[in-house]
Amino acid sequence: MSGSAWRKDGGPEQACPISPVLDIVFSRWTTPILWALNEYGTQRFVQLQRAIGTITPKVLTQRLRQMERDGLVVRTYYPEVPPRVEYEISDLGRSLAPLFATLAEWSSGHLPLVEEARERFDAGEGAGPAPVAGPSPAAGPAR
Repeated sequence: MSGSAWRKDGGPEQACPISPVLDIVFSRWTTPILWALNEYGTQRFVQLQRAIGTITPKVLTQRLRQMERDGLVVRTYYPEVPPRVEYEISDLGRSLAPLFATLAEWSSGHLPLVEEARERFDAGEGAGPAPVAGPSPAAGPAR
């Protein structure tokens, strides 16, 4: 079979084997939630919402449920009056710390270069068609 790879079970393989990890860890709000729980420890819902800032209660609830399902967050319910719920980062979530540290290191050294590239591009230095390697399509197939 040419053009695509297939697993033994008949399903297509991921073009990038880390795609599932990116979907889990780097969704819009997962990273700030994990960071806040790692940085500040166990948090109640309102504390976590304040620590993150601009997240809505609905979205925070959705993300926390998904992260609990994924094993990244532990939710503890205390049957008190009024009831209390706390969230903490799990050991699995904490195991992502080296990844985040590496990304933080990369960003401090490389984000200025990204900004420079953007400025050059926006100034017109990078605008226009991208160069094409190899023969032009108009030339026909190489023989």
